[in-house]
Amino acid sequence: MKAIYLIGFMGSGKTTVGRALAKRLQLPVIDTDEEITKFTGKTISEIFKVEGESHFRILEAEMVRRLPVVNSIITTGGGIILREENRKWMKENGEVVFLYASPEETLQRLEGDQTRPLLLENKKASITNMIKERLPLYLEATNIKIDTTGKSINVIVQEIEQRLKIE
Repeated sequence: MKAIYLIGFMGSGKTTVGRALAKRLQLPVIDTDEEITKFTGKTISEIFKVEGESHFRILEAEMVRRLPVVNSIITTGGGIILREENRKWMKENGEVVFLYASPEETLQRLEGDQTRPLLLENKKASITNMIKERLPLYLEATNIKIDTTGKSINVIVQEIEQRLKIE
């Protein structure tokens, strides 16, 4: 089975859904941000602060190519779709599932989160603008779009299975 890449804006549920889907399908789940942290020995926030977003995006592109392209669930950072090479790689090497949540729900999910370097100032405006900017890129990279707004993890996982026709 091809790898399943979960993409979407921060707070869309990629990590939580990825873990539940991996458990259900009995596959390993690999998080690109966690792998970058292991590889560099730095947190994502530290990389952004010291080396900048552009360096992080290079690390992200390298990491996605190092990961298995079969029998795995890959959860990605929200900005992985910013580079065309990543969108193309994931689509050619796996099934890409775009998890979408409304801007209102995203704001609610990220309310108390201080770990997101791109959301440190004016969260509401940042989230609204970034979702608007990134939506066409998510759609370009996607095989399947799942709206996670107001849905339980189990419902989302079942919907992914149905859409991917996994028995």
